[in-house]
Amino acid sequence: MAHVLTDLPLEQLHEYRPALPEPDDLDAFWADTLAEARAAATAPTLAPVAAPVRALTVHDVTFTGFGGDEIRAWVVRPHGTEPLPAVVEFIGYGGGRGLPGERVNWAAAGYVQVVMDTRGQGSGWSHGDTPDPHGSAAAFPGVMTRGIRDPRDYYYRRLITDAVRLVDEVRAMEGVDATRIAVTGVSQGGGLALAAAALSGDAVAAVLPDVPFLCDFPKAIVRTPLPPFTEITRYLSVHRDDAAAVLRTLSYIDGAVLARRIAAPAYFSVGLMDDIVLPSGVFAAFHNVASEDAAIEVYPYNGHEGGGYRHFLRQVAWLDARFGLG
Repeated sequence: MAHVLTDLPLEQLHEYRPALPEPDDLDAFWADTLAEARAAATAPTLAPVAAPVRALTVHDVTFTGFGGDEIRAWVVRPHGTEPLPAVVEFIGYGGGRGLPGERVNWAAAGYVQVVMDTRGQGSGWSHGDTPDPHGSAAAFPGVMTRGIRDPRDYYYRRLITDAVRLVDEVRAMEGVDATRIAVTGVSQGGGLALAAAALSGDAVAAVLPDVPFLCDFPKAIVRTPLPPFTEITRYLSVHRDDAAAVLRTLSYIDGAVLARRIAAPAYFSVGLMDDIVLPSGVFAAFHNVASEDAAIEVYPYNGHEGGGYRHFLRQVAWLDARFGLG
């Protein structure tokens, strides 16, 4: 943690609205991508898992994401079959879905909790089970630059498609109230939550991005001192003629651009001492959300850990109020 402010003063962050470029074919790009994935989809499989969380039921799920690739997830819920609201959770950079029963906080609060595995990650700090079977041209270590010269080849096109496809499947799951589905995640997971909310239409009824990554790329790749944004900086320091193509690719997945398409209630968090995700990127996305029901929780003395469990308590109260729980 930086222990100092890493970005603009709070009063300037409240006014920060960068003019981020949006590709003319952005909506068509994602409509075509998702149509291809849905056309290749097969029915998901759910298998019960023995886990030491006896007050909850855990299922191992396999569903099809980008290109018909098999993606893994956990579904954790209170015992019973009555329809409950669901929270779909996406994981931070380098992590995977973890072990069965490892992530149960939303299920313990009375929701169906669905935890998506992250293709090609899951070995940095949390266990994963899903490979990314697609190759890449020359790239800097990590996933940030895989296929970055072309938006159709870019790693995050695949991962975002997985996230939207999971929302599709959760909406159809037995025991889920399809009118009350929220998406959430921390860091990369927060960026995926923004993308899933933006691209899933009215399937997402609320979005809760914590210190969301993948936002405001033009500033982030030149001002952020720590990885993962610096993977792109290092790549461009070698591939000196690729900047225009790289920035064009990033504009298709930038959470602050996609946020313009979010009409659902939104509850953000930001740490003003964050040196992994600059606060200005979070505010850029927050200010672009189209919903009238949008709020941001500011943690002035925290870094990328944000509000931690204290913020989770606030999230539960916020979502309970919108979904009629509690």
